[in-house]
Amino acid sequence: MRSEKTRTMVEIAMLSAIAVVLMLFEFPLPFIAPPFYELDFSEVPVLIGAFALGPWAGVIIEAIKILLNLVINGTITAFVGEIGNFIIGVAFVLPAALIYKHKKSKKTAMIGLATGGIIMIVASCFINVFILLPAYGKAFGMPVDTFVEMGAAIIPAIHSLTTFCLFSVAPFNIIKGIVVSLITLVLYKHIS
Repeated sequence: MRSEKTRTMVEIAMLSAIAVVLMLFEFPLPFIAPPFYELDFSEVPVLIGAFALGPWAGVIIEAIKILLNLVINGTITAFVGEIGNFIIGVAFVLPAALIYKHKKSKKTAMIGLATGGIIMIVASCFINVFILLPAYGKAFGMPVDTFVEMGAAIIPAIHSLTTFCLFSVAPFNIIKGIVVSLITLVLYKHIS
């Protein structure tokens, strides 16, 4: 029993470390969102850990990933970005792993990833409109209209925080969800 706990802790630590390294390689999607929204593949090891070790292990890996990234890089967002990354990551990983846990098959993995992706998209829009963007603006003394203007420079249909989230945040997270899910599906069975 003790060696099983030790093995689980080591696996969580390894997956967290891989997630942090992947988080260092982030890039913007300038055709959809302002440059402060950057895509990375750090959710892949989190999802693999959640599928292999259980939903709560995924949440722990997500938390360790964020904490280690803070230690390595610090924060340039007054912790707003890190809190948002954690909440939105958990919104993706937890439902996916909970669904997969009930019947471990490729079909339930796909259903879980699709469900987690949809929940992540909805959560990211809600959290960005009502919590993250207002908090970020307040932390840096910027009116929220600044974000709307940044989005409108890319997508002219953006004229409010709501349309910013619908036309910029949601598509960004759709792309993230699809790409991360496909990579996870390809890698998970080989790794497990």
